[in-house]
Amino acid sequence: MSGFPRGATAIIGAATHGIGKAPGFESADLAAIAASRALAEAGLAASDIDGLFVCHPTDTMSGLSFAQYLGIHPKITENNRTGGSAFELYVEMAALALDAGVIDAALIAYGSNQSTATGKLISTSGPNAYEAPYKPLNPVSSYALAAQRYMHEYGATKRHLAEVAVAARKWAQLNPEAVKRDDLTIEEVVEARMISDPLGKLDCCLVTDGAAAIVMTRADRARDLAAKPVYVLGAAGATTHRDIACMPDLTRTAAADAAARAYQAAKVGPSDIDVVELYDAFTINTILMLEDLGFCPKGEGARFVEDGAIAPGGRLPVNTNGGGLSCVHPGMYGLFTLVEAVRQLRGEAGARQVDGATLALAHGNGGVLSSQAVAVLGTDAAL
Repeated sequence: MSGFPRGATAIIGAATHGIGKAPGFESADLAAIAASRALAEAGLAASDIDGLFVCHPTDTMSGLSFAQYLGIHPKITENNRTGGSAFELYVEMAALALDAGVIDAALIAYGSNQSTATGKLISTSGPNAYEAPYKPLNPVSSYALAAQRYMHEYGATKRHLAEVAVAARKWAQLNPEAVKRDDLTIEEVVEARMISDPLGKLDCCLVTDGAAAIVMTRADRARDLAAKPVYVLGAAGATTHRDIACMPDLTRTAAADAAARAYQAAKVGPSDIDVVELYDAFTINTILMLEDLGFCPKGEGARFVEDGAIAPGGRLPVNTNGGGLSCVHPGMYGLFTLVEAVRQLRGEAGARQVDGATLALAHGNGGVLSSQAVAVLGTDAAL
């Protein structure tokens, strides 16, 4: 039986900043601006925060340095670095700490200037000793290995992968904040320059600047604050490996375990979810996660995304902001899935708004399909 405090906590502020290019700003600057916007939306000050959950791409002690930057003295600081899944894990930990009365308000923040600083994905580690002789171009080569295995086992093609990229682009075209909004075709994705077979350039996430932040508190307090609360109904994570050579099964991720526990805590199933925000660092991610999160059987993900099924007007709204493939990807994307889920549940998504959305799933992926985390969020109607 799950011990997660269903609906006892809520997100009351959600913001982004610096998406695309933000010259002149350090990663901490971007995170601080996003945090200030989320706090203003919640009607709180930085001094109200006593739980700080943050990480940066190059600062291994960001829990300390960001507290100093904000001029606060939190009871809890956390900068667990599991990669892009860290932020859904932060939601789980913040919810538990809030429900236990250890803290009263939590700030979860991230920022990166990787595009203007380096122009490429910042990686803090190389391949392990067993993978290094093969000279992988990581992280893409690790995901390419999973894609090759999936295609071999289930008969998927590059056109199936391309469906994911095109759907993301169509959502991005409805989002004025998205970096890439020009037209994109299946053929352009299939014929794009190869990076690591079978993944081409357009199968890979963007390299951008950007920051995001959310503010959480207990549900009873949230109802008295300025912003419309979005309730945390369930959250869970799981880890299976660090390096792709140690992944138990290249076509099955820990998202299946994390999702099962998050659904159990939320007392819902995949068929109840109105909006799905996945960590799409590469096109194969979306296919694997749709399966592991229970939206289709294992091996059916490639066929599930055919014919625009996850694009605007399709049967399942997936990555409604354009995802890491077309909206933003500043090194770690997991906090942006949470922000978009909140915006959808509040009805703030403009042209891309999913009508009547009351339940959303936000997913984070860390490492090379290594760490998976899931948060199920809902409106008042879902309580």
